[in-house]
Amino acid sequence: MLNLSDIRIEHLKNHLETVMSTSIQRRQILAQGAALMGTAASGLLVPQHVLAQSGKIRVGFMLPYTGTYAQLGVAIENGVRLAINEQGGKLGGREIEWFKVDDESEPSKGIENANKLVQRDKVDVIIGTVHSGVQMGIHKVARDSGVLSLIPNAGVHIATRAQCAPNVFRTSFTNSQPTMALGEAMVKRGHKKAVWITHKYAAGDEAFEGFRDSYTKAGGTIVKELGLPFPNVEFQALLTEIAALKPDAVACFFAGGAAAKFMKDFAAAGLKGKIALYGSGFLTEGVIEAAGPAAEGVLTTLHYADGLDTKRNKEFRLNYAKTFKMQPDVYAVQGYDTGLLLIQGANAVKGDLSNKAALYKAMEGATIDSPRGKWTMSKAHNPVQDMYLREVVKGENKVLGIAAKALADSGAGCRL
Repeated sequence: MLNLSDIRIEHLKNHLETVMSTSIQRRQILAQGAALMGTAASGLLVPQHVLAQSGKIRVGFMLPYTGTYAQLGVAIENGVRLAINEQGGKLGGREIEWFKVDDESEPSKGIENANKLVQRDKVDVIIGTVHSGVQMGIHKVARDSGVLSLIPNAGVHIATRAQCAPNVFRTSFTNSQPTMALGEAMVKRGHKKAVWITHKYAAGDEAFEGFRDSYTKAGGTIVKELGLPFPNVEFQALLTEIAALKPDAVACFFAGGAAAKFMKDFAAAGLKGKIALYGSGFLTEGVIEAAGPAAEGVLTTLHYADGLDTKRNKEFRLNYAKTFKMQPDVYAVQGYDTGLLLIQGANAVKGDLSNKAALYKAMEGATIDSPRGKWTMSKAHNPVQDMYLREVVKGENKVLGIAAKALADSGAGCRL
């Protein structure tokens, strides 16, 4: 017969067995949960591309938002946003978080500003810039970090030549591309003796390369190469020299205020109507109003013209004007095409920009249905595109025809 003490001991044994059993079960459950979590983390239960798409794609603009080139920066950003918004406002199904840094068109701050986007903001993509000197700062950071870098304007050769990189793509031009289209067009129009003039700086030197190669190949003779320090705009002495040389034509590379003043001084010197004036498209881009009547009849080559008579261009110009209450220019087109290229790449990898091999392959193989006309990407990651011969008629760049079909930069020194 059990006494009270025995009953208590038996009850205590049963309680301990229950506690031990529950503890073992709990440890088993925890162990199984940990195993499941480990499996999920390794991507066996949750596909890696799903994990990669859990956050927003971080896109950083590094553009001039103050100073001389501020309007160019705004136009590029507008173009990018328009392209993406037309496709639903996402990249490969993922939302976008935008970041902006004003590069101030200041080359000495290029690396510092690019690092703000890469190191501080952790962007997946940098879109920039206008100024070639600033671009070299972005380029160094892109090459060092591996971040995807899209160049919407700066034409500096080295970025898609000797220092080309798998993660760097340009959607605009090289500095020599527009002038590469000048040579044959000039000779065909009977202008076989020419003087070249530009500012003596990197962009001017690279533009001369394109003109020299195309003009001499077409049978033209460069009578003299003239230059003046940047940003000097005292052209009178050089124009007097040009008048004495009596060439068939003058070919040049100027942009912005310098371009407007050169055209006005050329006319004031009595050369307009006597000597044909040609230039890279930036001679008349955005400065026709400032140059006034002096711009009439000036011939240029560029990959775009406002009046390009295609359905695609007309639709783009209408949508841009409705959205931003202003007319687009070549910079807006280049921004728009940057957006289109990024869309194609992101869609191909379903938003997983960490899948770099597939991302780059998709972008390299892209055909961009642009307002400027369809274009493709060269092996060095620079556009292969048509160049148009344009003439200023009644204050507008009128397209006369295609000066060079599917023109590619040489990509010299690129080892991709």
